[in-house]
Amino acid sequence: MKILNLTSDSKMYTSNVYLITGTWNAINDLNTLVDVGRDPSVIEKINNASTGVGKHRVEQVVLTHSHYDHASLLPQIKETFKPEVYAYSHSLEGVDHLLKDGDTLKLGDRIFEVIYTPGHSSDSICLYCEEERVLFAGDSAVIIQSAGGTYEEGFVHALEKICRRDVQSIYFGHGDPLLNNCGARVHDSLKIVREARK
Repeated sequence: MKILNLTSDSKMYTSNVYLITGTWNAINDLNTLVDVGRDPSVIEKINNASTGVGKHRVEQVVLTHSHYDHASLLPQIKETFKPEVYAYSHSLEGVDHLLKDGDTLKLGDRIFEVIYTPGHSSDSICLYCEEERVLFAGDSAVIIQSAGGTYEEGFVHALEKICRRDVQSIYFGHGDPLLNNCGARVHDSLKIVREARK
């Protein structure tokens, strides 16, 4: 699996947009965007990316949630690349398939589990790959630095579920990935959340 952040040098406010491809760009890999952001320059970057001979450059889109900075470019992405679009959101126009907690999806050449993580929004999800031990977190607060927040029960259950997974790297909706001590950091976050709910 290869992960390319298409908005790492973006000049405008947008979420991270990740292009996931298979390691060898095999014909049965699924070239996938995790979120589409709002920066039109990602279309040119997709066209310049190595996505495999004889393959659609973007075969599917998975949205971590429907906030504008993660989903605004969806109409242009759909028009340009004709992908299948997956999301938890029931209200976002352009979604072809509704996701639910526990669903599995192939991204690139790997299988990911959908983990419903309400809190940041009512339609937030994380995506976890057991084989690569990778978590795409969107804007879900899986890393919490300090006490004092309020957390709904559904988010606590989601964080408990993530703590039961072996997470070695976390790719966030904004900022750089976390590539060290991920499991310990998520467990620390769960402790903070549990204290806040006492």
